[in-house]
Amino acid sequence: MAKNLKVKAARAALDMTQKDLAEAIGVSRQTMNAIEKGDYYPSVKLCIDICKVLGKTLDELFWED
Repeated sequence: MAKNLKVKAARAALDMTQKDLAEAIGVSRQTMNAIEKGDYYPSVKLCIDICKVLGKTLDELFWED
């Protein structure tokens, strides 16, 4: 499983910590860490929630080139 550097970069661009993003979408910081590390595949609903908070599209954050 590949690291999700796109989510990490988008979060950092907004000066958000993993905890900030996790709280905004209603998950634990550990879950957010696992998503960024590629250890956990989030549901489509969770992906959409992440995109809304970060102001990005599903393609921008979760499409693998």
